[in-house]
Amino acid sequence: MENKICCFTGHRKIDDEEITKLPSKLDREIEKLYSLGVREFRAGGAIGFDTLAALKVLAFRKTHPDVRLSLILPCRDQDRRWNDYDKRILRYTVECADSVLYIENTYTQDCMHRRNRALVRGADHCIAYVTRNEGGSAYTLNIARREGLTVTNLGDDQLSI
Repeated sequence: MENKICCFTGHRKIDDEEITKLPSKLDREIEKLYSLGVREFRAGGAIGFDTLAALKVLAFRKTHPDVRLSLILPCRDQDRRWNDYDKRILRYTVECADSVLYIENTYTQDCMHRRNRALVRGADHCIAYVTRNEGGSAYTLNIARREGLTVTNLGDDQLSI
């Protein structure tokens, strides 16, 4: 079976009620995609959904060592304005990831969009948490749809159209 790729995209801010449901939803989706041949999972390293997804992949990898976490990060200094806790989580995911690609060394006007496009490029599936039709996550979700990826949006029931 050919190894397939899944990318993640989602909002930085997740409401309190939804944050309690997302971990188990992610577990189910990761397990399902694994059964379909997905072995590489890509995350963009942002606070919120990206971080949760990366941590879930790392946990899944403990019992499925053939799974790879690939981080595609916009720039090396993306955490320059983050609090210490979020910086530690990013460092942990970077240290544990199987590969890390930085789009730029320092922040540029387009590094986030370029990161989003790189997440989708070559992927087969996209797991998203998008509840608004605006912003970087919606942009990435739309790219995934245009590129023909199989998309699961865990935020569909909250999507404001």
